[in-house]
Amino acid sequence: MNEAVRELQPITLWNYFADLNAVPRPSKKEERAIQFIQTFGEGLGLPTEIDKVGNVVIRKPATKGYENKATVVLQSHLDMVHQKNADVDFDFATQGIQMQVDGDWVKAKGTTLGADNGIGVATIMAILVSTDIEHPPLEALFTIDEETGMTGAKGLSADLLKGKYLLNLDTEDDYELTIGCAGGIDVTCSGQYESKKANDVQFYQLMIKGLTGGHSGMEIQKGLANVNKLMNRLLVELSREIKIDISCINGGGLRNAIPRESVAIIATASAMEDSLKNAVKKWEDIFKKEYAFTDKNLQVALVPHTKQESLLEDQFRENLLQALYACPNGIYRMNPRINELVQTSNNIAKVTVQDGNFSIGCLGRSSVDSEKMDLVNAIRAAFAGLKGTIELSGEYPGWEPKPDASIVTIMRNLYEELFKEKPLVDAVHAGLECGIIGTHYPDMEMISFGPNIYGAHSPDEKVQISSVQKFWKYLLEVLKRIPEAKS
Repeated sequence: MNEAVRELQPITLWNYFADLNAVPRPSKKEERAIQFIQTFGEGLGLPTEIDKVGNVVIRKPATKGYENKATVVLQSHLDMVHQKNADVDFDFATQGIQMQVDGDWVKAKGTTLGADNGIGVATIMAILVSTDIEHPPLEALFTIDEETGMTGAKGLSADLLKGKYLLNLDTEDDYELTIGCAGGIDVTCSGQYESKKANDVQFYQLMIKGLTGGHSGMEIQKGLANVNKLMNRLLVELSREIKIDISCINGGGLRNAIPRESVAIIATASAMEDSLKNAVKKWEDIFKKEYAFTDKNLQVALVPHTKQESLLEDQFRENLLQALYACPNGIYRMNPRINELVQTSNNIAKVTVQDGNFSIGCLGRSSVDSEKMDLVNAIRAAFAGLKGTIELSGEYPGWEPKPDASIVTIMRNLYEELFKEKPLVDAVHAGLECGIIGTHYPDMEMISFGPNIYGAHSPDEKVQISSVQKFWKYLLEVLKRIPEAKS
């Protein structure tokens, strides 16, 4: 199946992408990917270094005639988001991604593709292995754990790199030059709750699935359904219409992915079965109508389930449902200066309520630090009635745009020259490593760009073949335009 991908142009890039996708590489478990890149660099006879946190740096001298150019850092992250459809039998820990060519697109079979940021990694590898691509001195930086904590970027030493310019290959629209991004913070509310015994009730599994999902920053403005908010709404409505109890809830997963699937085990009197089925069907129809444009495959399913020993105590159940209803989700504020740019948002990413313990995980994003903390306070207020512990973690800074930087001017002008149109030069509502790297290297000029990748962080992820070719052509020309190093 992956052989069709290996025949695409530029062939070296696509072959390295296929090689990389054979290596399991979830965030925080990138050991095999680190070894893969280390073996690659050492096999080329290039200086290869693994730093204290697991980032890999490979250095390559300039080609003839480019020795006096400023050093360029080519940067991508090794990890990928592991998501699959519920009906797909796939083990990310042992299996390589199964890819297929569909017209002008490369997709995976029911899983994330890993084009984010595997295409960037493969691109850098193709440049490092080349003998005929003209380029200045290069430092190839392969970071770890970008998707769940950016600990690779955070752990960089301030003396590891010497480059003047950093090209981050992690933007997902090929007409866009990204020069700024939002910061983020993880907010987790967790604690214990009282249970009550289950007596004389019938149990059911309630599932919402088939949602589109996607990147919780780049796609937060699309109005995609968040399954945790949708499940909570359904449980509230069923509680109002029918006397139901809840045994457990398990929804969502990774913080940077808009959650797509949720399962709750509920209970009601046997005599209420028909009423429950009718109510679930009614709300499925309502949801399908509301989300017909964004989540056309949405499904709500109700099936009998085995008896459970306990149910949520009544007051905690009420507090939980009201807290999740009140918690901000989606856009919190738009940027008042930049058209269509989200400034602050929240993603209720994961809800787990089971066996006397609960945990609700959110990812808040903002390009304004003070507003980011205002969002945190709003989340705190929503969860106050749960009397749990609020933990803040994984905070990372935003990246302040510098539209007059020399690398921005060079790349904007080159884009217009090559493609006869103006690129979109802007900031994005997502976490890019540039913001963190910039804290270690404040004098380094940075920019992010890449090919068209749609549906990142979901099983619908795909990368456009013709766009990769456009991106490749552009990058090789950028390397030729790098200025002389200042003495």
